[in-house]
Amino acid sequence: QVQLVESGGGLVQAGGSLRLSCAASGRTFSPYAMSWFRQAPQKEREFIASIIWSGGSTSYADSVKGRFTISRENAKNTVYLQMNSLKPEDTDVYYCAAAHKRYWGPDKQFYDYWGQGTQVTVSS
Repeated sequence: QVQLVESGGGLVQAGGSLRLSCAASGRTFSPYAMSWFRQAPQKEREFIASIIWSGGSTSYADSVKGRFTISRENAKNTVYLQMNSLKPEDTDVYYCAAAHKRYWGPDKQFYDYWGQGTQVTVSS
C-alpha cells in the first residue's frame, strides 16, 4: 500500500510564497502521474496541477497558471508545489494524489492514492 504525506502548509500574507511537499512511502512507488488538488469547506475538490512521473510534463488549472509550479524528485518519491503570489482565495486544504492508470487530468475518480491534506491560509 502507498502512503502520501503532505507538508509545508501554513499561514502566509497575500503576495507571499509557500512550498508544499508530498512524500510517498510503501510498496514500490511508480505512478503514472502525481497531482495536487485543493478543497474549501462545502466545496468540490479542485484540480490544481499535475506532473507525469517519468517524463515530467506538467499541466495547470487556469486559476494558478503562472503562479504555481509542480515538480518532482523521483529519487525521493516526492512531488512539490511551489506557490508564489499567493492570494486570499488560495486558502484551502491542499491534497496530493497519485494515479497509476494512464491519467493526469482533473477527474478525482482516476486517482488511486490521496494524502491527508495540509492547510494553506493566505491573509489579506
